This record gives sequence, C-alpha cells and structure tokens, in this order.
Amino acid sequence: MGGRRPDAGHPRETSWERVATWYDGWVGDRGSAYHRQLAIPAVMDLLQPRPGEEILDVGGGQGVLAPYLVDAGASVTVVDASAKLIAAAKRRHARLRGAHFLAGDARRLMAVVGLGEAAFDAAVFMLSLQDMDPLDDVMHSLDWALRPAARVVLLMTHPAFRQPRHSGWGFDAGRNLTYRRIDAYLGEMAVPMKSLGGGLPTRSFHRPISTYVNALAEIGFATDAMLEIPDLPPDRRPGKAAGGDARANAEFPIFLGLRAVRG
Repeated sequence: MGGRRPDAGHPRETSWERVATWYDGWVGDRGSAYHRQLAIPAVMDLLQPRPGEEILDVGGGQGVLAPYLVDAGASVTVVDASAKLIAAAKRRHARLRGAHFLAGDARRLMAVVGLGEAAFDAAVFMLSLQDMDPLDDVMHSLDWALRPAARVVLLMTHPAFRQPRHSGWGFDAGRNLTYRRIDAYLGEMAVPMKSLGGGLPTRSFHRPISTYVNALAEIGFATDAMLEIPDLPPDRRPGKAAGGDARANAEFPIFLGLRAVRG
C-alpha cells in the first residue's frame, strides 16, 4: 500500500487558489487555534529569528507568520502560489512594516519579481512543504534564494503518524488501549485533500522523514534540531474533538518540526 512516487518530470498544480477564500476565513489574521498554540510557537522556537535578518516564508499564504517575525525584529518576505492568498495577506497586514508579500511558485523562486539571489538568512515552510511537488525543484529554488550561511525550518503534519487517508485511530478492547494505525510510510504518494464546490481537490504529498533530511543535505544543509509536537488536549481543541484518548494524543505527535543549517 505504499502508493506510487509523484512524477517529478511533470510538476503538479499545487496552488491553493481554488480554496483560498475558505482557507483565509479559517486562518484569519493571527492563525487558527492550531497555528497559535502549536505551529507558530514551534516554528519560532526552531528558527530563533534575530533582529535585522531577512527571512523567506515559503508557501506562507495570507501571511499569518509575518507579524511574529516582524515583532522579533526581522524582515519577512512571504511567497505563495495563490494570488488570492497574497491579496489577503496585503489586506490583512497592510500596516505591518518590514513585511513583503509576493505571488510566486516555490519551485521557481528565481522567476519571482522582487526576489534576489542569496538574499535571505533563513527560510520557513510552515505547513506548506508537504503540499509542494516536486521536492527537488523546491530545494533547488531554495538554494538559489538563501545565503551561503543560512538555516531552514520545516513544520509539517508528522509523516510517520499522520499520513492523510493512510493512518487513523484504533482501539484494542482486550488491552483497553487506543493505538495509532499506520497503513503506509516509506512509499511516497500524492493524496487528494480539500475539495470545495465540486472543484478539484488540493493534494498533500506524503514522503518519509528521510526524504526531507536528504533533500536538505543535497543543497548543503545539515539537520540539527527536531521537534515532535503532540495534539492539543481535548479541552483546548477547537470544534469536534479528534479521535483517540488524551493519553494516545499525548503520545503520538501531530506535527514534526525540523531545522537545518549550513555555513
């Protein structure tokens, strides 16, 4: 059940343009509950932005991370393939000084007007790299944008435990134990995700952790930190409570964070 590897020879359409209005409404100015309580603190912990740094937020959507980076004294450039989300970013953060928002393809950053070669001290992919394909093209593009001494932070749903449509909760009645069921891991696959109004779904591209570590190594980055982040406690979870009990949710991480450095 490993699925098939995405065809690197034919880049897929990965923009969230067709679900941009829904996504913007869900995330808002400062992020959803999961952004505010889990994703953004993890990214800031790994990145440790410094005053005066230039940071590239790749796939940053409507710029939810930008205020946090600016508050830390850094300048941020948000690039996203969805022109609607970039328009929302400009509208939501019109008064935010030190932030720039550009529509462009993460696989071809060198073609984005307003970006320069070796212009950034760090790059962030917050819940975005898992929606990009082919990975090699994104890494080559990232290499062009970053300085020789730089760092990269990735945050994604955990590839080992939260594969879309290939993982879930189970219950062992004999042991009175909730467990995590994993149907596939090593095989790379493209999984249809969000579809609105009968339109084509967005896609998530499952890859094992080693694929990300090795892809970063190919452009000279060594992974030096990792966070595995459990779900919110049931009483802090928005909307309908997820499956699994509190102990199981505390044991099986929902997000994986990686930091890699070079130079």
